Amino acid sequence: MLSNMDLWVKLILSAAVAFLVCFAMTPPVKRFAEKIGAVDQPSARRINKVPIPRMGGLAIFLGFVLTVLLFVPLSTQVTGILLGAVIIAVMGAVDDIVSLNPWVKLAGQIVAAVVVIRCGVVFSAISNPNPLSETTTIEIGWLSVPLTVLWIVACTNAVNLIDGLDGLAVGVSAISSVTMLVVSLIVSEPVVSLLLAAITGACLGFMPYNRNPAKIFMGDVGSQLLGFVLSTVSILGLFKLHAIITFLVPLLALALPLADTTFAFFRRILHGQSPFHPDRGHFHHRLLAVGMSQKQAVAVMYGISAVLGLLAVLLAGDNPLLRIGCLVLAFGISITVWAYVFRKNPNLRLPHREDADKQEKQE
Repeated sequence: MLSNMDLWVKLILSAAVAFLVCFAMTPPVKRFAEKIGAVDQPSARRINKVPIPRMGGLAIFLGFVLTVLLFVPLSTQVTGILLGAVIIAVMGAVDDIVSLNPWVKLAGQIVAAVVVIRCGVVFSAISNPNPLSETTTIEIGWLSVPLTVLWIVACTNAVNLIDGLDGLAVGVSAISSVTMLVVSLIVSEPVVSLLLAAITGACLGFMPYNRNPAKIFMGDVGSQLLGFVLSTVSILGLFKLHAIITFLVPLLALALPLADTTFAFFRRILHGQSPFHPDRGHFHHRLLAVGMSQKQAVAVMYGISAVLGLLAVLLAGDNPLLRIGCLVLAFGISITVWAYVFRKNPNLRLPHREDADKQEKQE
């Protein structure tokens, strides 16, 4: 598939169209958000110091959907993903305007997940964790539906929860989508590749407006949409491979937001709070707490996502040159991020445990 020129042309066009549509639609979406009052006001929990309109995710949605309609064959599964994306986008837009109850949002996410499952986007087997066994997969039977719902809802909320700094969620999502795009090309999944090219282009089209200092936020309509699309596309392509790496590739591609969400979930429960209770204990808040600027914190998160993504590509590929290249690139990214952070602020230090605990209590 890597030598298929027709596919490469479609991939380039998909990414370009999604980029241009999102880039062109973000300014009118910004004006629309300001007109209807969908504006993020400064507060103790917010990073922004001035009012900034949200709902920028509508531009990402338009770029993604239009590109899919133009370049991706509309199978039942692809149609299901689009229908689910519409549900998520509408719910997210309403939430950006009136702030929906968390349980209402959870119900909407489950409905969207059920829609794509009914359209055939579901995994029915998992990789056998025992490498010595002759059986490579284990059928999960009736667990397929609840596990698929759990994966989609978890990823949808994961991207939503890391959307706390300028350019963070859209950048991490772009890195994750590029990771899965490369793997989908390696394992010959053209439809999945086109879907990922579309969402990558849309992310890149929004990034100039969202990077620090942000002119507009993507809001729930964008962060939930990105998590939903990445989770469903991973099921459509990467989860159905019969290999030990089946689950590792999408898990590594989305490891940063998923890990942040998992820690947030248990942290809040251990503190006697609702798992939906907002706080300032996320990874990016911790990076700010040690003295990093927004740009430095985002650079660190980008670097972590990129290295994890390269590890996913390394696992999926069997070409020795590809594996060596991934390792060298991962090392280069690590050194570059380290140099950027400490060159800008050489006095950075990790806080002692008692300092971190004290700050968390204050927040």
